[in-house]
Amino acid sequence: MNLHTTIVTAAGMFAGTNIDDLIVLTVLFLTYRTGGAPEPWRIWAGQYAGIAALVALSLIAALGLTIVPDVWVGLLGLIPFALGVRGLVTAVRAGDGGTSPAIASGVLSVAGVTIANGADNIAVYTPVFRTIGAGPTAVTIAVFAAGVALWCLAASRLGSHKKIIEIVERYGAWLVPVVFIAIGALIIVESGVLGRIL
Repeated sequence: MNLHTTIVTAAGMFAGTNIDDLIVLTVLFLTYRTGGAPEPWRIWAGQYAGIAALVALSLIAALGLTIVPDVWVGLLGLIPFALGVRGLVTAVRAGDGGTSPAIASGVLSVAGVTIANGADNIAVYTPVFRTIGAGPTAVTIAVFAAGVALWCLAASRLGSHKKIIEIVERYGAWLVPVVFIAIGALIIVESGVLGRIL
């Protein structure tokens, strides 16, 4: 695999596995613009930490070591689900539909949401890392790092539109937690983990 092909493949793989993450990042930037948290640097740092963790887990799995069996990865959906529920409880206690609460306010919580939202990434990255070799793997990781920057910049721009900010300022206390609950529920349901538990 030549350098050009590796870069194009890595870019396509990143975009395809992280398109939903763009929504999460946009919501986080909107939350910052309407409520002051999490600060942009925390969003960037959390996103980089989350993607780095996903890549590390994929590399470990590519070496034949599985830390979490694939059948249980869907339980990571509980992270955004729980953050959303906490946000709804805060909204109910506040009693209005105004400014959205900081669902994920620190680097660790942003990273946790990124990891949970990207649990399916491991299934895509692992076989690729297993087959492409050390050089192409390093190039792929570099492309992913550039992809994170692009995603954060795009989400920041999407989250700066006046009309969207006005909507979030008006309904954010309910809207943002509901988005996180929906993401968590989707991860859990699509993974099929409920069928294994029940």
